[in-house]
Amino acid sequence: MKHLTILILLFFSSLSVNAYEIKDFLQKEADISEVKSSLILNQKWVPYPSYTDRSGWNALTGNNKDEIIRRGNAFLNYKWEVITATDYLAYDRTGIREVMEDPFGRNISALTQLVLAELAEGKGRFVDQIANGVWFYCEMTSWALAAHVAREQVEKTSLPSYKEHVIELTSADVGSFLAWTYYFLKNQLDEVNPLIAERLRKNLQIRILDPYMNRSNFWWQAFDATPQTMVNNWNPWCNCNVLTCFLLLENDPEKLAEAVHRTMVSVDKFINRSNADGACEEGPSYWGHASGKLYDYLQILSLATNGKVSVFDQPMIKNMGEYIAKSYIGNGWVVNFADASAKGGGLPGVIFRYGKAVKSSEMQQFASYLFQQNAQKSYYYSGRDLFRSLENLASYQELMETKPALPQVPSIWYPQTEFCYMRNHSGFFFAAKGGYNDESHNHNDVGSFILYLNQSPILIDAGVGTYTKQTFSKDRYSIWTMQSDYHNLPIINGTSQSYGPQFRSSDITFDSEKSRFSLNLTKAYPQNAAAKKWIRTYQLKKDGLVMEDVFELTETKAPNELHFLTAGKPQTTAPGIIMLEGNGIKLKMKYDKNQFEPTVETISLNDRSLSKVWGGQIYRLKLTAKRQQLIGKYLITITK
Repeated sequence: MKHLTILILLFFSSLSVNAYEIKDFLQKEADISEVKSSLILNQKWVPYPSYTDRSGWNALTGNNKDEIIRRGNAFLNYKWEVITATDYLAYDRTGIREVMEDPFGRNISALTQLVLAELAEGKGRFVDQIANGVWFYCEMTSWALAAHVAREQVEKTSLPSYKEHVIELTSADVGSFLAWTYYFLKNQLDEVNPLIAERLRKNLQIRILDPYMNRSNFWWQAFDATPQTMVNNWNPWCNCNVLTCFLLLENDPEKLAEAVHRTMVSVDKFINRSNADGACEEGPSYWGHASGKLYDYLQILSLATNGKVSVFDQPMIKNMGEYIAKSYIGNGWVVNFADASAKGGGLPGVIFRYGKAVKSSEMQQFASYLFQQNAQKSYYYSGRDLFRSLENLASYQELMETKPALPQVPSIWYPQTEFCYMRNHSGFFFAAKGGYNDESHNHNDVGSFILYLNQSPILIDAGVGTYTKQTFSKDRYSIWTMQSDYHNLPIINGTSQSYGPQFRSSDITFDSEKSRFSLNLTKAYPQNAAAKKWIRTYQLKKDGLVMEDVFELTETKAPNELHFLTAGKPQTTAPGIIMLEGNGIKLKMKYDKNQFEPTVETISLNDRSLSKVWGGQIYRLKLTAKRQQLIGKYLITITK
């Protein structure tokens, strides 16, 4: 049976990375005529009380009501911040996003909390200020971020064009939030002045509904996607918001059915691009925007069709949900490949409801664990995502009553995404990846790994710094966090891994019973590395980790190097022995003193996104080969 299991895994690993499959779950579930016959019209699908239903809102907000109102009170005299032309142009001029995004964020945060407070209280105290906020957003040229508009509009500048409207992550978020505001508070805004709600409805039409139906070239729509097309979290994120806008605003049955079906065609492109194993190649930090937002989309679609258009019974959809629970290491740490942060865990409310939809007790119990770990925080509040805030309130009591638990599966293998997780009873947690160097939010990190002991990081993946213009430009791989040199990987013949879909793993094997993971790194490096073979094998044992590199080169050009990124400063205690440390935990790394010369580099973390996770510095341990050889083997052991 053991060998059969290994053979099955070897078969899956022989498949091409990110094996594209035309699944079209949604389109197979319902064509446009079936969508039309299933849709609940005139917003009768909305599961929340109307504004005037005070007993309904008292029940929905429950014990959170006083806090919701208190938070809203803080913005009764809020001064709306004008975002100037030069604030937008700062992104073009300096690459810095915050100049535009920070005031934008403060404005939308104020409006969301004012709306929630008015819904909770229902006395009209917040309506004038909500009217101010709505009017403010109608006055804005665009709801899109400076960092995103240039990609979609004709004028390639971060200053939004008045000639067209762009749907991207933030404009879609703001659109759906304002659509909910219109749905709940139209009559109250009319009492201030009918022009306010009338103008808002017009803005939603020209900024969201019309562009979505009239344009097919927003990159995230992916209508013409091929197996090589990047379709990432933007797709379900934007489509979920667009779907919400249509369902809350459009009452013509023909137009509504056409729009809903169009979103289904688009979201199928994301599902098709996703791997059947369910892993999120963008990492846990993006799960809430990718698989989590797919859940939101599917839930809203199910609500609007009374459950007649639903794909929650598809095993892949369940896999995509359970990934977030399986990627949790403990004490707030997660497996953080690509641009994901090492700190996080996920959104308890989304995870819980997703788990209910796909009948995963693992997800529901994990969500309860996260909720209880962070019970002091405002669980219900999801910023400008009003749907999630309302759903959090609706599921609050049930989540509180769910027994908390963490997944404790000894080993997990994602055969298409090529992620491997292993843990043992000695407190070790290990994760490694294969894949290829053109994944969404890619780092050049094929074959890299992380190692934790007792939920403390020892060998790490730094993650990514604050996003700037450089992050998603042709200069992305000049950033150190993106380079293989700053992952737990070798430099072969003086050569690092390269970016591109052709740079990938091969010959992967995974033996769950022996806790062994092996892959060939040769194809992840350019020809200049002169690597004929570089097989890296990891084996997690009771007392630690064994890492072995077996290689063959066609020529020698420069000494090979083994790099390790560490949370604590490595200390050489004797030739061939280095002490690794993290949060007071110490491990012993052994290497052949005749093969390597160790050096340690301190990496100062001046970027807040990195320092809030790791502190002021991390370290890079470099083992440089003392001699160059065509054929060889390196053995590293890490033990308590």
